[in-house]
Amino acid sequence: MKAVILSGGLGSRLKPFTEIIPKPLLPIGEKAIMEIQIEKLKKYGFSEIFLATNYKSDYIENFFGDGSKYGVKIHISKEEKPLGTAGPVKLLKSQLPEPFIVMNGDILTLLDFSAFYQFALNSSSNLVIATKDFLTPFQFGNILYEGEYVTGIKEKPDIVMTILAGIYVFKPALFDLIPDDEYFGMDNLILKMIELGHKISRFDIKEYWLDIGRVDDFNQAQEIYNTHFKDQ
Repeated sequence: MKAVILSGGLGSRLKPFTEIIPKPLLPIGEKAIMEIQIEKLKKYGFSEIFLATNYKSDYIENFFGDGSKYGVKIHISKEEKPLGTAGPVKLLKSQLPEPFIVMNGDILTLLDFSAFYQFALNSSSNLVIATKDFLTPFQFGNILYEGEYVTGIKEKPDIVMTILAGIYVFKPALFDLIPDDEYFGMDNLILKMIELGHKISRFDIKEYWLDIGRVDDFNQAQEIYNTHFKDQ
């Protein structure tokens, strides 16, 4: 089984850390973010991994080599210019003739990748997106009323949103929907599929999940490393 890790972002929200090294190589505990991802994918049977790079690509290539030390085969794909989150996948069309996982290079999760992949294989959709229910505390009390009279108050209710988790299964038919050599994001792909009437399936992540997009997230990842990822 094959997977693509999107690792070409600038990591602007994690400066100054990312001024020195690319975001996927930031250390979480004893390992780099992408090391944890690769080890998780290996655990669930993914033996060939493509790293879609741009910013500080040489750092990533030198760090991971051919993947032999992780027990997988690693390929480096370099963008000549920024292509978004779906555009880099098109560069790998000839090397991905079967369904494959795509994930952002800043995600930490305990997701069972094998179960996700099998779900996608059994789906009639060419794109399966992983989602996560995200709870955000609301900072104000919610007043309930009828006309001019207050009937109750719900103090700081939580807001639950279902968010895109940055992990997908692509089937090769999707390559026809992604333009060549053009900036094209996952959101563009999803909206295009909806507009064309193509089915998109959803897989709900119940396990731990964290998007390391900001300094606060990076600090949180340090705190949970020993619990969730140290010996996994």
